[in-house]
Amino acid sequence: MIPIHQLLSRIRWDKTFADAEFALGYYDRVADKVIVVPFAEVTLVPDDKFAFEVMDREGELHSVPYHRVRDVYRNDELIWHRDG
Repeated sequence: MIPIHQLLSRIRWDKTFADAEFALGYYDRVADKVIVVPFAEVTLVPDDKFAFEVMDREGELHSVPYHRVRDVYRNDELIWHRDG
């Protein structure tokens, strides 16, 4: 399985691969479920190798560790999964 960091880099930089709609599913410990967010709403912080940021519906910014990413979807098709 490709590491999540490599897949996210490919989504960001490979124009032919990234010509699609992507979404990330991450495990939220408070809600105790996987939350799926559009990749367009994810902020990858350049100097942070351990987490990305996402804004929730209430406008609160969350730092999500990469190890909590469970699923990656491309055009609504599951292309990457990690058991959790």
